[in-house]
Amino acid sequence: MPETPELDPNNIPKHVAIIMDGNGRWAQSRGLMRLMGHKAGVESVKKIVRAADELGISILTVYAFSTENWKRPPLEVKTLMGLLQSYLESELADLVKNNVSLRCIGEKEKLPDAPRQVLEKVIATTAENTGLILNLALSYGSRSEIIMAVKKLAEDCVSGRLQPDDITENLFSQHLYTGGLHDPDLVIRTGGESRLSNFLLWQASYSEIYITETKWPDFDRLQLIEAIYNYQQRQRRFGKTGEQVK
Repeated sequence: MPETPELDPNNIPKHVAIIMDGNGRWAQSRGLMRLMGHKAGVESVKKIVRAADELGISILTVYAFSTENWKRPPLEVKTLMGLLQSYLESELADLVKNNVSLRCIGEKEKLPDAPRQVLEKVIATTAENTGLILNLALSYGSRSEIIMAVKKLAEDCVSGRLQPDDITENLFSQHLYTGGLHDPDLVIRTGGESRLSNFLLWQASYSEIYITETKWPDFDRLQLIEAIYNYQQRQRRFGKTGEQVK
């Protein structure tokens, strides 16, 4: 692979989703507290949002805090919520300037009041922006998202607004947090682990998956370009044969 791969501008993934893993291990390998890894990880988020916008990605979804992360030590959770709030406050002006629309997928009502209020403010302020869509997956779990969609559809069936035969893949997708958005073309996981960790299980059914040993605080623009370059070398068949999609 060349030092800086040359990307095909006509084959940029429309939607990139990232499992940002390795903050704690990054810090521990340097003799630092895990919390310092999370702080370094926030800086990577800023860099990758700007790089994604410059590279022509339309939607960037980052797995910031899962439903399972609530089980972490209280101090770590408190620190993560504080970092979320400070990130949103510090980046609002740049998001507006760069025409980025911030959205949230997940149970944001479970967030503490202060970061939730800032989140809602930034979402409202950037709602009319027409550039990159930045999805923050917060208090997000794909299984709970799917159950939520099932319950909504079941309620519509019980009320008579919907018949079971009316339920299609497209209708189901519309009831997910990502309803109306293109499914991710590329899912990146940093930190070397090989699992989806309850992330976009429905939406990622046909996503290309790229796993890198690089821990999230070290993931930068070049690393993103390398992931996209790898994506561009693949043939996406969606169940067809290679001959059919040539």
